[in-house]
Formats: sequence, structure tokens, C-alpha cells
Amino acid sequence: MIKYLLVEDERFAYEELKRMMQSLRPDYQLAGWAESVEQAVLLLKQGGIDLLIVDIRLSDGLSFEIFEQCPVDLPVIFTTAYDEYAIKAFKVNSIDYLLKPIEECDLEAALCKFERNGMLRSAAPECKQLEMGYLAANKKNRFLVQVGDTFRYVETADIAFFYSEDKLTYLHLFSGKRYIINYSLEQLESMLDRCVFFRVSRNCIANIKSLCKSSRYFGSRLKLYFQPECPHEVLVSRSRVADFLKWVDGVV
Repeated sequence: MIKYLLVEDERFAYEELKRMMQSLRPDYQLAGWAESVEQAVLLLKQGGIDLLIVDIRLSDGLSFEIFEQCPVDLPVIFTTAYDEYAIKAFKVNSIDYLLKPIEECDLEAALCKFERNGMLRSAAPECKQLEMGYLAANKKNRFLVQVGDTFRYVETADIAFFYSEDKLTYLHLFSGKRYIINYSLEQLESMLDRCVFFRVSRNCIANIKSLCKSSRYFGSRLKLYFQPECPHEVLVSRSRVADFLKWVDGVV
């Protein structure tokens, strides 16, 4: 059940909003009413709120102070008789900005927008699962890369390793060339044949054929050496060592 908080310092405006909400969304539950910034902060700190419907000008200040005192990531529908705060309102996770006197059709539109946004957020993990499942079932045998204004492809078998650097992901060929690609290492893990490629560290996925040797390193870690050389030092963490050695041994 969706729980909403009304923040409004005028009794008549509060009663009218409450009436419209009961008419438009009888399945929503009114979690409380605040007439001031102070009251709103206290109610928000109690938690359990899904939606805020907030008047901008309150008896003890502007409602933006609520979010300065109690930062929350909640959708907000602002109501006001003034339009000069619109830009600032949309910087506070605002869904809509309704000018008084509020019409039911405008409130309905704002509530529909809130519900659409909620559906998108709840569907995101499922979409991610489907994407990862698809990638896992379809191992890539080549990658598209861009060289200037032209495009070409490289065979996956020609890639020595993938690594991330400065928020970019690179594929590095046995020939020594490297290219930026639009995949994260997390995505690549599911796309590659685990018999050949392994996530040896947080920022590197290596081809078994690029691995020259590994040596013990302090902290029960392993230091890896590649041919061609990796642009940065690669250490296998203690928690990953056992799986890494199984991979090297061909136990997948």
C-alpha cells in the first residue's frame, strides 16, 4: 500500500487535498499531516513514506528546508500559489509542480506520473536479470571497435585481456593495440567463455593464453605477469586465489 504525507499549513487546502486523494486513490493511505517544516522533518524521520505532497510556502519557512534537514530520496509533488520556485522544486526529486487552486485532473496526472516512475524502478532489476541471462547464453566471438571515423571488429580469441581505467573499459589485443568498448567488466564476465577468460581482479579480465606466470605476493595474494604486458599491476585478491588456481588448472 502506498503511504503519502501531506505537508500543508492551510487547513482548507489540506482538507481539499485529502478529499481529492481519497477520491482519486482510495487505496492510498494518508500517513500524516504536517503544517510546518519542523513537523514534516519529524514525520519523515519516522520512515514508511512513499510519496510527499508538499506546499512550498509554510508558516515557518520554505519547504525546501525540509530536505536540507532530512535528506530523503522520495518522490515529491509540490503545490503552491507561486510559480517562481519551479526550477528549484525540480532539483528536489520533484514529480510535478501544481499551481493552486489545484484541479483534480492535474493531481491525477501527477499521480499517474508517480506510478509510472515506480513501475520503471521496480522493473529495472528484472530487466537487468534478463539482459545478463541473454548475454550468458550467447557468448561473444567478436567485438565492434571504432578507429577514428571507421568501425572494425576484432575476434575475441585475439584479445589478451580487458581492463577498466579512469571509468573506461578497454580491450587489449595480443598485438598490443587497445580499444575502448561500451561494456562494463560485469557485463563482459557473462559474455565470455569462462574456460578462456577469468576476472582475475576487480579491474581486469584475462585470457588464459596471455598469462605468463603468477607469483606469491604479501597478504596471501598472487601477482600476475602477462604477455603482452598489462598497463597496470594485476594482483589476485586472497578471496579470489582459490577460484583463480582452479581456472588455471582447467576446473571451471
